[in-house]
This record gives sequence, structure tokens and C-alpha cells, in this order.
Amino acid sequence: MNELFVLEMGRNALLMTVMLAAPMMGAALLVGLVVSVFQALTQINEQTLTFVPKIIAVFGALLLAGPWLMQSLVCYTANMFDLLPQMVR
Repeated sequence: MNELFVLEMGRNALLMTVMLAAPMMGAALLVGLVVSVFQALTQINEQTLTFVPKIIAVFGALLLAGPWLMQSLVCYTANMFDLLPQMVR
């Protein structure tokens, strides 16, 4: 196992983390933007108004993207187990 192999594994792990978090982060970003525009238009300055829609959007995105997230994570884990003999050498 050389340095290039370790760097490639680290890069793949970071890429997988970003891919798995992207649907939930995107939903929270979109809902936060919509609520912020709504607050700016109506001049409602309630700090807690943004939390409930964001939580609902994140759970909705998790429900919609759940099967894809699980499949990606299982494939990544299986790939890591396949690479285990190369890691030990």
C-alpha cells in the first residue's frame, strides 16, 4: 500500500461523504432561501420560522433519496471490503 493508494481512498471517502450529504443540504439551502425571501417580503423577523420548514425539507429529501443513499453506501462499503487485501499488504 503506497501513498497514492491511501490518497485515492481518502479522496473517494470525501467524495462519497459529499455525495451522500448533497440532497439534504440542497433541500435545506433551497427552503432556507425561500423562507428568507418570504421573511424579507413580509418583514417578519422571527428567528425560529426557518427551522421547522428546513427540518421537514431535510426529512423529505432523506425519504426520497434514501434508497439511492443506501445503495451507494452499500456499494462503497463492498468496494472497501474488496480492497482489504491490498490494504494489508
